Amino acid sequence: MSESSNTPIQQLLTIMAQLRDPKRGCPWDRKQTWQTLLPYTLEETYEVVDAVDRNDAAAVCDELGDLLLQVVFMAQIAEEQGLFNFNDVAQGISEKLIRRHPHVFDNTVYQSEAEQKQAWETIKQAERAEKKQEGLFAGIPTAMPALRRAQKVQKRAAQVGFDWENWQQVVPKVHEELDEVAEAVAQQEPFTRIEEEMGDVLLAASNMARMLGVDAENALRLSSRKFEKRFERVEELLAQDKLSLEAASLAQMDAAWEAAKLEEKAKA
Repeated sequence: MSESSNTPIQQLLTIMAQLRDPKRGCPWDRKQTWQTLLPYTLEETYEVVDAVDRNDAAAVCDELGDLLLQVVFMAQIAEEQGLFNFNDVAQGISEKLIRRHPHVFDNTVYQSEAEQKQAWETIKQAERAEKKQEGLFAGIPTAMPALRRAQKVQKRAAQVGFDWENWQQVVPKVHEELDEVAEAVAQQEPFTRIEEEMGDVLLAASNMARMLGVDAENALRLSSRKFEKRFERVEELLAQDKLSLEAASLAQMDAAWEAAKLEEKAKA
């Protein structure tokens, strides 16, 4: 390594440059683009989430390294094209953090958490205006997971006063949307109509979650994982009775499901 590689991040940047070297680099690394790296970036992000869910510090450290590699990789590609480099990325986020925290890096004093949150949104609006991102929903990525994006869209609408007063007011809306799904199915409406009505159910539910301060994406992820673990226990309980999932009846699976739930409550 060169003398400039005297810190871990500088060493990583040097390694990445060598991997991309046109003559001595790795053929696979040389042919990658921002677009081809996207699936790996998403995969590494989810692996960080999984490690955090397991509260596995060693795994979190390892997965954060894998995620950092994707940042360094994309920055190296940009540098080769004369667009920007890793230092520009680091400088940009540093400036953004300072700009969004005037109460830490300046003499600004907020009287309440609500005032601080409002100032944060005002600063972000100014940033969007500077980037000429026009419209209330500008800057919300269309590729974002649907539940998370729904909450961001609803939050933006709430900022201009289009919102419920409390979460209790959303409950009838959820029931209303569920009734519309049932009606569409009963009337044998086209699948696209049923899909649309189901989307309205999820939108209303995510709005209710937002009103309760719950991240809908995270809540569904945790519930899915809970279902998965419980069903794995169902399989274990059935195996104790020498039954496979395929051979077990629905009643037997339901009984094992309830037994698994009771075990969870006992542990809790």
